[in-house]
Amino acid sequence: MRPSSTGSTDHLRKGREAEDRALSFLQQQGLRYVDRNFRTRCGEIDLVMDDSGILVFVEVRYRQHRGYGGAIESIDRAKCARLVATAQWYLNAKRVRGPARFDVVALELQATGATSVVWIKDAIRDA
Repeated sequence: MRPSSTGSTDHLRKGREAEDRALSFLQQQGLRYVDRNFRTRCGEIDLVMDDSGILVFVEVRYRQHRGYGGAIESIDRAKCARLVATAQWYLNAKRVRGPARFDVVALELQATGATSVVWIKDAIRDA
């Protein structure tokens, strides 16, 4: 009997929904969509946005429960290093120059059933 990929498919669907929600939220804040799911061997950038001429690399994190820590706490040093390396690939591949920053959009399911959205601008400063 083959293992079911339902769990994996559900995880991917929820990740895509979280990215969609983060994208919509950021657009409501005035940011402009540039790119999405840029992948390299180093990692992946979930969203790339423009904030008045500043290129913004956005990491989207979603947690349904805090059993393993919250969405923000799930971003460790290794994840930050992968984000920076992937962003460098992006800048080189797209031949982009100018200011850039790293933001985090954290979504967490609350006990009430609502999802909270926390936007942290310039979340990785030593990049």
